[in-house]
Amino acid sequence: MPIIDTIKTQNRNIKVYQNSGENIDDNTIASFGAEWTEFPNFSKEEIELLGNEYFDIITKEMVNEKIKMADFGCGTGRYSKYFQGKVAEIYCIDPSDAVYSADKMMGPDENVKIIKAAISDMPFEDNFFDFGMSIGVLHHIPNTQLAMNDCVKKIKKGGYFYTYLYYSLDNRSQGFKLLWKISDFFRNIISNLPQGIKEPCCEILAVLFYMPFIIAVRLLKIIGVNKTFWSKIPLSAYHNKSFFVIRNDALDRFGTPLEQRFSKVEIETMMKNSGLESIVFSEKVPYWHAVGKKS
Repeated sequence: MPIIDTIKTQNRNIKVYQNSGENIDDNTIASFGAEWTEFPNFSKEEIELLGNEYFDIITKEMVNEKIKMADFGCGTGRYSKYFQGKVAEIYCIDPSDAVYSADKMMGPDENVKIIKAAISDMPFEDNFFDFGMSIGVLHHIPNTQLAMNDCVKKIKKGGYFYTYLYYSLDNRSQGFKLLWKISDFFRNIISNLPQGIKEPCCEILAVLFYMPFIIAVRLLKIIGVNKTFWSKIPLSAYHNKSFFVIRNDALDRFGTPLEQRFSKVEIETMMKNSGLESIVFSEKVPYWHAVGKKS
């Protein structure tokens, strides 16, 4: 795709590539651009905590100081930040204005490249990266399989692709699923509100919907209740997260217009269809995150 602009920031030049309009949802891109402008900064401790949870299945063979890696749909770059200094080069790619937040997050590092482009319009030849990741992104793209195919094409043979996709609650109880359906009813309404109304609504939800569950889990932990019990409570994964992360995720969950969910089996099928093998799923939250090797 042709370059339509080059924007000079405090830290680097960001190349902007033409958006073909294929396999993207413009409202969702705009929503994420606004979200990551609202929540641009994550502390070192928050990044380390999130990274340790998401990347529990990543090995030294997959990610090391010799590789060239891509963050497809980087957002603020918080997951790229986790790997900064641990790899040779990082390419942060996003179609939204989040790239400007990523530029600040990553700082003046010549080994970090930031590209404003959609996954369907990435300006890289096939088999370019040793490792690629797409975290919480592909389920927001109309055709998730096609988007995954586009990502994996850019990975070298023998390289690895890691992804996290929203799960369809396939390992949860009927009561848990019912509560999710109720929340999704409100998400469909809130996500289509103007940004100036959407954001305060999500702030209220963070307090009135998220925090009661999270506080209950924290209290259960304090009194010594076994994790087997409290981990089944909705939103229990946030028991060790800051209110900043909780507010951000409330906006992410309720503010995004396009959302799809997949079972573990469906995700594995998509990964195989994209050309991956030796697929490994984590059995820990967040569900589901997995990594595969390009055959």
